[in-house]
Amino acid sequence: MSKILILNTGGTFNKRYNPLKGELEVPTDSLALESILRYCYNSSYEIHNIIHKDSLDMNDDDRALMVQCIENSTCTKILIVHGTDTMDITASYLALHVMHKTITLTGAMVPFSINTVEATSNFMLALSDLQSREKRGVFIAMHGLVAPHNAIYKNRKKGIFEPCVVSQES
Repeated sequence: MSKILILNTGGTFNKRYNPLKGELEVPTDSLALESILRYCYNSSYEIHNIIHKDSLDMNDDDRALMVQCIENSTCTKILIVHGTDTMDITASYLALHVMHKTITLTGAMVPFSINTVEATSNFMLALSDLQSREKRGVFIAMHGLVAPHNAIYKNRKKGIFEPCVVSQES
């Protein structure tokens, strides 16, 4: 089994309530991931906490840092925990800059610290898909779906990720 590089970039997945400020904050640790991964007995991985932002605050410098970390790693399979609001932008950026690895992005709409179910489900979906996937490319794993990054989108009206609908002309 090949080792998986897990890049933790923050996002809602990781947010925790700061009672002194009365806000949800993105921490600089990987407590949420470590809580999930302690039950992954058959996985070989390394975690790098590289960005600690809400995805709305991410920019191309952050994305370039992700590319640099991916390129510098000997791992060929990469799992990125990312905020859902700009996950598609980052996925498209990575698809342009990393050709020889398999990358899956996942996240959560509800912080792990508030309810563990969605974050755990999405993370385990991404991890298990990466462990068995042989095709290279950039994928998104959310809400029970894993698809190439350009075949899945965040339906902001429903608050879930869905497959893109391909129109068929008659």
